[in-house]
Amino acid sequence: MEINQQRLRSDIESNAEFGAVPTEEGHGRTVLTGSEADRRAREFLCERLRDAGLTTSIDGVGNIVGRWTPESADPDAAAVATGSHLDSVPEGGIFDGPLGVYAGLESVRAMQDAGFEPARPIEVVCFTEEEGQRFDGGLIGSGVAAGEMNLDEALDIEDADGIPLGDALADIGYRGEGRINAGAWDAWIELHIEQSKRLVTEGAAAGVVTSIVGLSRCQVEITGEADHAGSTSMRDRADALTAASEFVLDAETVTTERCNISEPAVATVGKLDVSPNAPNVIPGTVSLTLDVRDVEYDSIEYVIKEARKSLSTIEEERPVQTSIERPWDRGPIEMSARCRDALHAAGESAALETLDMHSGAGHDTMNVASLTDAALLFAPSQDGISHNPLEWTEWDDCADATRVLAGALAELAEG
Repeated sequence: MEINQQRLRSDIESNAEFGAVPTEEGHGRTVLTGSEADRRAREFLCERLRDAGLTTSIDGVGNIVGRWTPESADPDAAAVATGSHLDSVPEGGIFDGPLGVYAGLESVRAMQDAGFEPARPIEVVCFTEEEGQRFDGGLIGSGVAAGEMNLDEALDIEDADGIPLGDALADIGYRGEGRINAGAWDAWIELHIEQSKRLVTEGAAAGVVTSIVGLSRCQVEITGEADHAGSTSMRDRADALTAASEFVLDAETVTTERCNISEPAVATVGKLDVSPNAPNVIPGTVSLTLDVRDVEYDSIEYVIKEARKSLSTIEEERPVQTSIERPWDRGPIEMSARCRDALHAAGESAALETLDMHSGAGHDTMNVASLTDAALLFAPSQDGISHNPLEWTEWDDCADATRVLAGALAELAEG
């Protein structure tokens, strides 16, 4: 099977025009779910799917499925599926998500060009709202497909303006019926850019993910007392922000030390809300998030336990009150050995080096893997940059990773 690199590139570049944003360097796009850019991206994809002879369907949460069922395939057999998403973060790059969707389509076209006759149908999938930028949470389409989220509840999720997801999808003509069932697939593989530097550093064509990290997200509240910045002495202050600063540094320290036991462990305080947030007022309240990830769940538990200790110590040493809640928690997920073996075999057949590696990000595969054999394949990312107009994967690298994907899909679809 020969990948048509120019055809793949044309699809990704055409998709990049939808929601394109002006940038001094790179190629940026903003495609929020339910936006005009989202509508145009979806329409283009459906056109390309149909051009390749795939039948298209849209489920109740807007997931798009293109299905290839040649005469050789048993139409009642469980399909082999592949895909990703088309939505983006604000001013994101052009490869995160679309590469996986269009590499899936190109894999099918390569099989058709080669006269390959699969025994199973092959489906190319575009999941709704992976990024969670407009409708909070992310991974919504795959969550519904995997039964992790109720369809009606998903459609009721509102954006910042109070518009439900269901209404936004209906407005652009992409609220379908029913739901696709990820559990009905024989296997699933998602191709995604690495969003890190290992593949480029080691000169490998693709990374075969062994496991996706577990993730816990905590909500921390620190309450002191707002007061005048000029007339309140340093000894009399109950500054919530300086207390929060200690907590942030404690989280950094304990996680860095934990890396000696489990190298992939990471913790991030990425969001802080400071009140009253005025230049001449001592901060009275700070709300912040703590995001903890690792391939070993024990590490996640350890870091959060130490975070609780930090808050207790801060309460003892400072005139503040603290609380911590853990609303989001998910353990690490192992990828299917059958799918991983198929990917490595496809790389060997194409004379392309593939490396085993873990994923520090979730992706839609996190949901699908709970129901069926699933794998995640990475393509190289220049400088590891992502969610940024400077995000870049060389076109040769896109084509090589697609060769690996196509070969694995073909093997899985043979039996």
